[in-house]
Amino acid sequence: MLKKITLVAASIALTCGVAHASVESKTWPASDKAKTFVQDTIVIGMLASPYGAGWKDDQQLLDYFQDARDAGITGHEYTITAADHNFDDFLFHHHKHRSAMAKQPDNFIIAHSNNDIEKAHTEGKTAVLWNSQTATILEEDVTKMAILKDMGLKSMILAYNDIFRTGSGQLAAFNGRDIGLTPWGESVIDSMVEYQVILDLSHTGSKTANDAMDYMEEKYPGTPFVYTHSVPAGLYKSEPDATPQGCYRAIPDDEAIRAAKSGGYVAPTFTEWMMDGIWPEDISPVQAADMIDYYVKLVGVDHVGIATDDMFSTAMVVDFATKNAKMYDDGGYMIEAFNKGATGNGELSKILAAITDELWKRGYSNDDLAKIYGGNKMRVYAQVSEGADPDEFQKEYTKRLKELTKLRNENLTM
Repeated sequence: MLKKITLVAASIALTCGVAHASVESKTWPASDKAKTFVQDTIVIGMLASPYGAGWKDDQQLLDYFQDARDAGITGHEYTITAADHNFDDFLFHHHKHRSAMAKQPDNFIIAHSNNDIEKAHTEGKTAVLWNSQTATILEEDVTKMAILKDMGLKSMILAYNDIFRTGSGQLAAFNGRDIGLTPWGESVIDSMVEYQVILDLSHTGSKTANDAMDYMEEKYPGTPFVYTHSVPAGLYKSEPDATPQGCYRAIPDDEAIRAAKSGGYVAPTFTEWMMDGIWPEDISPVQAADMIDYYVKLVGVDHVGIATDDMFSTAMVVDFATKNAKMYDDGGYMIEAFNKGATGNGELSKILAAITDELWKRGYSNDDLAKIYGGNKMRVYAQVSEGADPDEFQKEYTKRLKELTKLRNENLTM
């Protein structure tokens, strides 16, 4: 089966080229009012693009972020390592990104605090918040967590797809091999809490994830955990063409509810193939709004964020999946979604204003959207990294955002 998947994937990579790359995804029409709102709001998305898997040329990365800045996207939670990457891999990918960004040093801020995010907003720069989709970068040495934190690591996932020393990822769980959180996984969580790195349960098998939540609730009550990029399984099940098993990357409602109760957030990813190819064209603002709306109704507007999980180029993603077939031993699930045409992402610079128009139609207020687009994430960052009271942060956020936006507009007219 893996050989067959590899051949199919290779064929796709050769035939689709950049025709389906997300950087060529559709720009959706939106009102000027919505475009201005996005500009005036702190927006924090989520990307997943290690060097070589989504981009290979510095200018591609720089152009992508310029488009995002032009549209008003303030910052990005940003994956640079995943799967079985080690510490040297983290350093390599970190260097590749930082060396590219160094070509335009005035355009980027590594966000160690909310003040850095606010500075990016007021000065029209890009805030970067590193994420690792694996704990293997620790190389069985939790003391490395301090170094990673100092380098700007904001969040970490325990397990990606397969079985790791920390526990099982979603693909292993899909294949009936969820071993749950291990003692080493508990040690990793201890280190994350100690160094104020947020526990991200995206890609984590349900048993492992629930074990981790049990551990957090018992040992670190009041410390939030999050899902930075996870589609809602409950919404997927309502689709007429959904397959019985659903996408193994989706999370059940009970996990989203537990994250919200911890004070954390869940962010749906605007990634077509994770919806099993049942949306086989560019993801629309209505579909993205459906995911946001589903989570808001499930856990409340104070606990929802946004993500794209964008990797820039679908052709390169397919190529990466082909070369790492064992990592994607899903019976052809992902490749079949690509075959159906689910090859794009909702690139925020091209879709968020249109999503805004759609959510306004559904009765969302500007304050609601400000929370979803960035405020809820910043509340969690402030609580975990700065010891801020989440309730006080929430009360002050709207006022604070208005002050920052006024300063931003003044800077733009200087």
